[in-house]
Amino acid sequence: MLSNIKGVIFDLDGTLVDSMGVWAKIDSDYLTDLGLEVPKNLKEEITHLGFKEVAKYFKKRFNIASSEEEIMKTWHDMAYVEYKNNIKLKSGAREFLEQLKESNIKIGLATSNSYPLLEVCLKSNDIFHLFDSITITGEVSRGKDFPDVYLLAAERLGLEPKECAVFEDILPAVKGALSAGMKVFAVEEHTVSEEEKAQIKEIVHEYIDSFNDLLVN
Repeated sequence: MLSNIKGVIFDLDGTLVDSMGVWAKIDSDYLTDLGLEVPKNLKEEITHLGFKEVAKYFKKRFNIASSEEEIMKTWHDMAYVEYKNNIKLKSGAREFLEQLKESNIKIGLATSNSYPLLEVCLKSNDIFHLFDSITITGEVSRGKDFPDVYLLAAERLGLEPKECAVFEDILPAVKGALSAGMKVFAVEEHTVSEEEKAQIKEIVHEYIDSFNDLLVN
């Protein structure tokens, strides 16, 4: 499955950790607190965007008086408690990471999240030390529907794109990783629609229900 692969790059939210519902709740609570209605298509509009891009989108779409920096700070404060205390690893994730480490395969993270949130999440789940590099979309000019963040993650691992595999959960990110020339695996995520899952399954190298499927006994 991972033949000729020297590095594996993971998404965080919805892939390694079960956190997608938290962001939907934060988005909803934030708009509700401002007396605004939550659009039905909000998730589809922002799912592939980075933290800064979402703040920019919110400010423009909802005509919010706060600056993008203020919006992000509010979200960050709301999310920090969740990431520190409540967000847990998906089943088999820790064991799979440890298995990769034992096989001398380099491990990277490529996420749209912010560094403080990803750090507290990885440390509270005791897996921060397993990562050789961490890359966020805020470090590149485009979101996860483009190859940029994956290419930078591979570079930081000291590897060519063809030597890397990527684990993702949503269609735009899967397409972005594929366009980087990497082998892409998709992980089951309950918040992804059946229609989107069907499209993902058509283009990925393999679709897994759980990291437990990949563990070597």
